[in-house]
Amino acid sequence: MVKLWRCEICGDPYVGSAPPQNCPFCGAHQPYIKEAKQLTVSFDVTLGEKDKANAERALQVEVSNAAFYFCAAEKTNDDEGKLLFKALGKIEAEHAAIWRKILKLYKVPTGNEECHRGNADNLKESHAREERAIAFYKKAAEESDNARLKQIFTALVEIETDHLHLSEERLK
Repeated sequence: MVKLWRCEICGDPYVGSAPPQNCPFCGAHQPYIKEAKQLTVSFDVTLGEKDKANAERALQVEVSNAAFYFCAAEKTNDDEGKLLFKALGKIEAEHAAIWRKILKLYKVPTGNEECHRGNADNLKESHAREERAIAFYKKAAEESDNARLKQIFTALVEIETDHLHLSEERLK
């Protein structure tokens, strides 16, 4: 039987007979995907000074990473690389949308990142970006007293770790 599922992290719906292993929009792991009728998702979060600064930085990280990945999808000299970077760009753009909702920003910030023609160089840059994002999100999760923000930061650590593994596999 087909059901309506919803991601607890990005709030987006998914139609299917079972919850997907990962949210097709933000990449969140299956435990964050629940039947839509059983889930309320809110981005209305009270931000203290530190949480606000971390949310603003998270938005910058995700906008920058999305711009890099979309650039790499266009320029890389590897067909599979083009697909991978396009998929990662969409996920990072969805992450930016999460932070825009939390920060109540309705104008979409844009990034302008350089990338490489060589797929290996883009994979190395991807790996470095994901390592930085993971370290930042771990620290932000530890610093936050807000349960919803802690949940999002923690989920993003898991998602960015998946991305890290994708580059590691291809750099071997």
